Amino acid sequence: MIRIFFFLFVLLPLLELYVLIEVGSGIGGLTTIALCVLTAVLGGLLIRIQGIQTLLKARQSMRQHELAEQGMHGVMLVIAGVMLFIPGFISDTLGFLLLVPAIRRWLIRKTYQPFPQGMDTSGKQHQRYPNVEVIDVEVIKKD
Repeated sequence: MIRIFFFLFVLLPLLELYVLIEVGSGIGGLTTIALCVLTAVLGGLLIRIQGIQTLLKARQSMRQHELAEQGMHGVMLVIAGVMLFIPGFISDTLGFLLLVPAIRRWLIRKTYQPFPQGMDTSGKQHQRYPNVEVIDVEVIKKD
């Protein structure tokens, strides 16, 4: 976990600064700034469009009780938005990659393990997930 924070708060900004300096020396400072602003505006528009689409899909998924994956898409769109508003070409590239639905689906499949559907609430182990056990709990609130 410390390595992730070190990368996010030390290495990534230094890499962004290096790339900005290199690009700026190649195409000019004003052009580099214009590109950063353009990617932020374009990213904001794309996030607005995809955000609305994700909300509509989430409404449909709620009706079918399958909201978890749409929620993950929403989280990734928020991360993409943050990445696109951070000035720099590396974060913009990562942000634009998160806007591609196929890449988001791949990342969700690789990282997200949903809670198993159809588990027995009696505490018996599920045949498909033998290491998962459900325990029923009753919460009593005293007034």
